[in-house]
Amino acid sequence: MPVESIKVPNLGDSQDVEVIEILVAEGQTVSENDSLMVLESDKAAMEIPSPKSGVIKSISIKLGDQVSEGDEIVTMEIEGAAEEAAPAPEPEAKQESSSCREGECSRACA
Repeated sequence: MPVESIKVPNLGDSQDVEVIEILVAEGQTVSENDSLMVLESDKAAMEIPSPKSGVIKSISIKLGDQVSEGDEIVTMEIEGAAEEAAPAPEPEAKQESSSCREGECSRACA
């Protein structure tokens, strides 16, 4: 499974916001939209959701750090990405029944 860098999303007008809580640990499995951390600007505190499901491989920030849009916060092994990238197997062709003769079945026989 591929490892992807998860970055701080668009925070509106806020820049250099403080990390006040980290809600995940390395090795933890998270689902899409699970909260990763809480950031606090001078206007509000906001939870940052996971954009995808996967396993946290590393945490790039620590409590008290100042972060802005685009800063890496965690690296994550993305769940299901390998399955999506692989082509689906072709379905096997159906065998013609030996009892399928012209006029003996409802489907058109070749």
